Amino acid sequence: MLPAERSRTTVLASAFVRGVLAAGLGLGALAVLVMLLWITSPYPDSGPGGALHVATGLWLLAHGAELVRADTVGGHPVPVATVPLLLVALPAWLLHRAGRESAEPDTEAAGSRSAVGAFCAVSAGYLLVALASVAYAQGGALPVDRATVGFPLSFVVTCAAASGVWAARGHTFAPLLVWAPLRLQEAAARPRFRSGAAVTVRSAAAGVLTLLGGGALLVAVALAWHSGAARESFLGLAGDWSGRISVLLLAAALVPNAAMWGAAYGLGPGFALGSASTANPLAFTGPPALPDFPLLAAVPSHGAGTGANWAAVAIPVVAGLTVARFVSRGAAPAPDAREEAWSQGRTALVVGLAALGTGAGAAVLAAASGGPLGNGALTEFGPVWWLVGPAAAGWTALVGVPSALLFRAWRLREHRWGWRWERGADAPAPSEAGPLPDRKADPDRGGRTERPAAGIGPMGEESEAYEFLAADPWHGEGAREARWAALKKKSGGLMAGFPAYPASRPLPEPATTAGGAKTVAPAKEAEPAKRAEPAKEAEPARPTERTGSAERTGPVGPARSVEVVAPSGGAGPAPVPGAFRAAAEGTGTPAPEESSSSAPEGGRGPEGAGPEAAPETQDDRVPDAEQHREPGRETAP
Repeated sequence: MLPAERSRTTVLASAFVRGVLAAGLGLGALAVLVMLLWITSPYPDSGPGGALHVATGLWLLAHGAELVRADTVGGHPVPVATVPLLLVALPAWLLHRAGRESAEPDTEAAGSRSAVGAFCAVSAGYLLVALASVAYAQGGALPVDRATVGFPLSFVVTCAAASGVWAARGHTFAPLLVWAPLRLQEAAARPRFRSGAAVTVRSAAAGVLTLLGGGALLVAVALAWHSGAARESFLGLAGDWSGRISVLLLAAALVPNAAMWGAAYGLGPGFALGSASTANPLAFTGPPALPDFPLLAAVPSHGAGTGANWAAVAIPVVAGLTVARFVSRGAAPAPDAREEAWSQGRTALVVGLAALGTGAGAAVLAAASGGPLGNGALTEFGPVWWLVGPAAAGWTALVGVPSALLFRAWRLREHRWGWRWERGADAPAPSEAGPLPDRKADPDRGGRTERPAAGIGPMGEESEAYEFLAADPWHGEGAREARWAALKKKSGGLMAGFPAYPASRPLPEPATTAGGAKTVAPAKEAEPAKRAEPAKEAEPARPTERTGSAERTGPVGPARSVEVVAPSGGAGPAPVPGAFRAAAEGTGTPAPEESSSSAPEGGRGPEGAGPEAAPETQDDRVPDAEQHREPGRETAP
C-alpha cells in the first residue's frame, strides 16, 4: 500500500472512530443522568435494565425518533413524538465537533475528497451506534418506531456532521458551487453578492432569535400570571424530592418548545391543544386536551381574547425591526465607506430575503417543537408549521422593509452631516492639498478636458473587484510546482530546468558610430513609455518668403514630426530647407540658407555639416518635407 493510500485510510478510520465516540458520549451522559434519578428514587418501577432502556429511548427521541408507549391503561400503544429541544443540543454539538475535527486538513494538499470522506466516515460511525440503540430499545418500555429511523433520525445526524465539515472548511460554499451553473458561480464570486448574502443570513438569524426571545418572555409573564396553577401542577405530579427533580429537568428541557409556542401565539396562528382546540390572540376555542404539566399552566384562559392577549403581537413587530436594523447597518456602512452604500431597491430586496429566511427558520422550529402525545385528541399538539412560517415571513417583510428604508435614510443623513463636519475640520489648506488629479483632453469634444470616471469599466458598467472561488487546489501554485517536478523526474533528465514563465528579452537597439555606420548595442531593459504630448500649432508663415530661388506662398500648416531620408542613401537625416525648417521650429521667418555645395559620393555632406545644409535640387524645384519633388511649382521670376 502506498504511503498516500495508507494515510487516507488512517484518516477515514480516525473519522469513523470519532463518530462512534460522539454517539457513545451522548448516550453515556444521558444514561448516567437517568441512572442517578433511578438510584435516588424511593419507589423504582424496574431494575437497572429498565432505566437503561428508558435512557436509550430518550437519546433516540433527542434525534427526532418517535417512541411508542405500550404500558397504557387501555393497552393500546401510544406514540410520543414531542421532542424536548434542549435534549438535541448535546448530541448535535458532539456530532458537529466530531465532523469538524475529522475534516480539518493537516496539509494544504487535502481537498474536497477528504472532506467528503470525513463526512461519510463520521456519519457512518454515529449511525452504527444509533442502529444498535434502536435494536436495544425494542425490548424496553419505550421502543422506537422504525419508520422514523430514516427520517428524521438519519437526517438530523447527517446535517450535524455536515455542519462540522463545513465549519472546518472555512464556511465556504465552493464545493457545492462546483456543480452550479456558471452564472451562479460568477455571481457568488463577487464581493458584493457575498456581502449581501452574509447580511441576509445574519438578519434572518437575528429575526428567529428575536422571535424565540419574545416567545420565552411571553411564557415567563404568563407563568407569573398563573403562578398558582403552575405551583399546584408541579407539586401534584410528584410527592418526593427525586420525583420533583425529574419533573423540573423535564420542564427545563421543554423551555425552548414553550418559547416557540409563545412566538407562534404572537405571530397569529397560535398552537393546537388537541384536534378540536386552538389558542391564538383572538380567541381560545374548542375543548382543550391538556395534560397536567406546569408549563401548560401558562395557556391563556378559554374564550375571546382581550387587550392583554393582543399585546403579544409586539413579538413579530420587534422581530421585523431587528431584521431592519441589521440590514440597515449593511446598507449604510460607516462614513469611511460611504461609497459602498446600497440603493433603496437592494435594501428592500435583502430585507425580503431575510424575511424568507426568518419564515423558514420559524417553520422548522415550529415543526420540531410539536408532535403527537397520544391517540385521538392528542394527535395534534403544538404549532402548525405551515401556518407559522408564512406568518413570520409576512410580518417580517411588512415591518422590516419600510423600517429598513427609514433606518438607512437616517444613517445616511447622520453620517453625511457628521462626515462633512469632520472633513471640514480636517481638510488641508488649498496650498497643502497637493496636485489636482490628472485630466486628459478629448479631441472629439473640441479639446475640453474631463476627469476620468473612477469605477467605470470599458463597457460603461460599474467596475468592482472580482474574486475566484478556489473550488479545486489543481490551479494552486504549490500544486503546479509539484506537477512540474514530477514530470521532470519521470522524464529521466530529458526536461530542462527552465522556468515556467520565461522573462521576455528586449530587442537590441542600433547605435551610430562616428563614421556613420550602425552597430548593435547590447540589450538593455525597456523603459516605460512616456505619454506623448500634443503638438504645438506652428505660426503661419509670411505671405511671400524666398528660400534661395524658390518662393513659398500661403500659410504653413502645423508642423509634423517626419524623418527625412537622404536622397542618395545617406546614413544621416536629410537637411530641411529654410522655410520648412522655420515652420518646424515654430517661427515664421525662414533661416538663411548656407551655400550649397556638391555632396561627395555616397550622398553625405562634408564633415561637420549638420541638418542646416540644403540638399541638391534639380530644375530649381523645391522638395517637400518628405523629400518628394513637387512638379508644377516652378521657380518664381
